[in-house]
Amino acid sequence: MCGPETPALAEAAVAAGADLVELGFPFSDPLADGPVIRRAAERALAQGMRTVACLECLAATRARIDRPLVPMTYSSLLEAYGWDRFARDAEAAGATSLIVADLPADECPELRRVQLVAPSSTDERIRLAADSTDGWLYLVTLTGTTGSRDDLSPALAGLVERARAVTATPLFAGFGISTPDHARAAADLVDGVVVGSRAVEVAENGPEALGRYVASLRAALDA
Repeated sequence: MCGPETPALAEAAVAAGADLVELGFPFSDPLADGPVIRRAAERALAQGMRTVACLECLAATRARIDRPLVPMTYSSLLEAYGWDRFARDAEAAGATSLIVADLPADECPELRRVQLVAPSSTDERIRLAADSTDGWLYLVTLTGTTGSRDDLSPALAGLVERARAVTATPLFAGFGISTPDHARAAADLVDGVVVGSRAVEVAENGPEALGRYVASLRAALDA
């Protein structure tokens, strides 16, 4: 989540092995997010992290790392700021792509972004998202909100099979992945894993703690 500490946290994550950094742009009603991300968004908004401040945070983070940076937010924020303006300003600040969690694949096709699909998505919807996604397809492993889970979602394998049947685009899995064991199990099926809620929790203890956590995930993926 964007905030004063974000550049240092991102730098620590990359040094520990992160291949990509997702930056949350806080929104007051994040429908896809569970309690951890919601609390982080509330803290960020209380710190004054509105859109312009988040773009400044993105630029400051870009100055410290050379990995892909992907803002994740909601369509209401872009609607208020201006769709074209946001895309232009985010790119200028160093964004590699964009995730808009509540924007269907068939809306605003001119906005270059990473598309999301879920176990509930139809085959037609998966194909549409895969054909228009930017770089990789985000597989939401479960039906529900973000947050840590005890086990990797059993729905992931079936979703991967359906996605592989319609696209050769790299598949990244997220939502509910929080432990090295989760990451390793998911990596047997997909091309990358996205860890959000648990990383946000660990980041509350500072860059060193986040670096150790990311290193544990990297070690599991490389094992």
